[in-house]
Amino acid sequence: MRRMWVFVLALVVFSAVGLRALGQDKKAPAKVKAPAHHTVFAPGDLKWGDAPPVFQPGAKMAVLQGDPGKTGEFTVRLKAGDGYKIAPHWHPTTENVTVISGTFHIGAGDTLDQSKSTALAPGGFTSLPAKMHHWAWFKGDTEVQVHGMGPFQLIYVNPADDPTKAAPASK
Repeated sequence: MRRMWVFVLALVVFSAVGLRALGQDKKAPAKVKAPAHHTVFAPGDLKWGDAPPVFQPGAKMAVLQGDPGKTGEFTVRLKAGDGYKIAPHWHPTTENVTVISGTFHIGAGDTLDQSKSTALAPGGFTSLPAKMHHWAWFKGDTEVQVHGMGPFQLIYVNPADDPTKAAPASK
């Protein structure tokens, strides 16, 4: 008899809990605001221009999504020719890079040493945490896609590498 009462009591408790959970499931879902539009680019649709002055001359950039100069998500493509280098630098936010074409070499530290880089072929990916010192160089005509949270900033380890801070040419 005692077992039966324990069973009945357990049944009542579990039923009450189950009914409460069912009641919560019947609440209306929160309204989700639909995005205003989606973005689609065919390769020929990209609008390429010179990369920002913080990059050495010779690189081209196309913005696919967002505004890298503002707070929020952004996606850009960067392309340059064989031997193009990006001196040791860091970013205040995580940088994510996917190789589209060519060979992208990435290395860590304060000195660009091509023999200590990792070569990434098309489809390769690297994620570089905020404030990590790193550098890169391109073998062959190379295109990469960079995405992250803006504003995008590139801070050179050696300020002399920053083309925006180069000494003016003497007359």
